[in-house]
Amino acid sequence: MPGLELFGNSNPANGSTIVEVPRPTTAPVVANVPAPVTETNAEPATTEVTVAVSSVQRSLSSPAPYYNPRLDPKNFLEGPLSWNPATRLRQMLARPGIVVAPGICDGISARCALEAGFDCMYQSGAATTASRLGQPDVAIATLNDFVQSAQMVCSLDPTVPVIADADTGFGGPAMVARTVTQYARAGVAALHIEDQVQTKRCGHLLGKQVVSREEFLTRIRAAVIARDSIPGGSDFVIIGRTDSAQVLGMEEAVTRLQLAAAAGADVCFIEGVRSAELLTATVEALAPKPVLVNVISGGLTPSFTTQEAEALGAKIIIFSLVSCVAAVHGIRAAMHSLKKTGTDFTSARGMDPKAFFEVMGLSDIVKLDAQAGGKAFELV
Repeated sequence: MPGLELFGNSNPANGSTIVEVPRPTTAPVVANVPAPVTETNAEPATTEVTVAVSSVQRSLSSPAPYYNPRLDPKNFLEGPLSWNPATRLRQMLARPGIVVAPGICDGISARCALEAGFDCMYQSGAATTASRLGQPDVAIATLNDFVQSAQMVCSLDPTVPVIADADTGFGGPAMVARTVTQYARAGVAALHIEDQVQTKRCGHLLGKQVVSREEFLTRIRAAVIARDSIPGGSDFVIIGRTDSAQVLGMEEAVTRLQLAAAAGADVCFIEGVRSAELLTATVEALAPKPVLVNVISGGLTPSFTTQEAEALGAKIIIFSLVSCVAAVHGIRAAMHSLKKTGTDFTSARGMDPKAFFEVMGLSDIVKLDAQAGGKAFELV
């Protein structure tokens, strides 16, 4: 497989027996579409889609789906939660309860998520692009932008799993493989790879285009091979994401994720599920694979609560823009107040510098310095 020389031996480091899925013989979907189809003129009616999803055959013709016995969910049902974030995420997926991951965009939002008690976080591609570059989510951020952000976020509490957006994998199979290894080295627990074209956009914008089934599956296979090539046996979680529901319909979206699961994806993610009925039908069609739902206020998916999403069968819920949208509102209000009044007294709401630094982990730094015999922070 191209690119494996970047990562060493292509055989799983732990010696597990793995069956790779042969390439499906299904003709590429995009080849049959004369021109890119947009959401506006291609989306089927909700009632028709519901029937289509429920009628998708569970037994696809692809032989011998991928199976790594070491990563079987039953191996993660018991025992204390691991300090390793990827292993911990697999334990959370295998056990009762929905995994709630608020979207974070920088160190401040990550600190606030940890302070609030969340045990998983989501590094949103849109939020990272906005916070690091001040740009919209239209394929501007690079692998380096995402990895550098992940390194910082994952270092704040290395035991808390971080699920990270990896867009399209940033290129062909070799680049997808490189993305997986760099994310894993940064401390990320899971990533999702999608089937949009390289000039992608936020999944809740109109005008999306997707690649063929075969190209999507090539990305998933490359990610799985890279994960299984990490020395020592990695528990890194591969999430297959499809944006095809708004372009080619829910039936095609579910079929793509069934094929992705057979190719080794650990979790399935359909972007833009438009109703509770569709989410339930999707979960049933993809069982027993866990399903991730992405909730963005004002986006394509209804504003499910965590309780509602869990009742509908979702295993992971992410709130991609919760922190950066709140930041825009808060910072915008503070700037307008400063411009109007000439002071930041009102927007500060009594938070002095030390109180701010406490949120950023000041007490931990002071304690470490004292334990090491330092005296620099005896008075702060």
